[in-house]
Amino acid sequence: LAAVTVLGFASGLPLALSGQAMQAWLGAEGVGLATIGFLTLVGLPYTFKFLWAPLMDRFELPWLGRRRGWLVLTQLGLAGALAWMAATPPSGAIQAFALLAGLVAFISASQDVVSDAYKVDLLAADERGLGSSLNVVGYRLAMVVSGGITLIWVDPAQGSGWTWPEVYRVMAMIMAGTAVISATLLPRVAE
Repeated sequence: LAAVTVLGFASGLPLALSGQAMQAWLGAEGVGLATIGFLTLVGLPYTFKFLWAPLMDRFELPWLGRRRGWLVLTQLGLAGALAWMAATPPSGAIQAFALLAGLVAFISASQDVVSDAYKVDLLAADERGLGSSLNVVGYRLAMVVSGGITLIWVDPAQGSGWTWPEVYRVMAMIMAGTAVISATLLPRVAE
């Protein structure tokens, strides 16, 4: 049950970083409202993840097993993509920034696919109700961190006064931490 809570956190963290937090960053950089509105389309991979879910279920990575291997790979991919976003100024390279945001959404949707499959394999039928609840708790906590707390961190008057790239680097480190947890602490499942 602790594992599914951690997975819920890992799934919820990138959503706001390619959504509301990203929009706030773009607004702070002076990007136009039409462009910001258009960039909401980067969330489309969440809608179409059913298209590549069978491929992720079919192919097993050569380490850690099918589920944990894909979890670690997607979480490291998210850490790298978030760090890359942090290094890409949206006002100067909006196309590259948009592609990176789309990449974050795609990898995050892929992580959701594997996370859901892992939960089904891990939990017994009588644990799935509580497991789903704890997964949502982790997910919502991550949304608070990546959505609300990031706004506090970048507020120069009442918060820490961090820059958006600093915030995204911290989020990348958190995602790297979830990859370490997935590789070392998550229980193996029968495959």
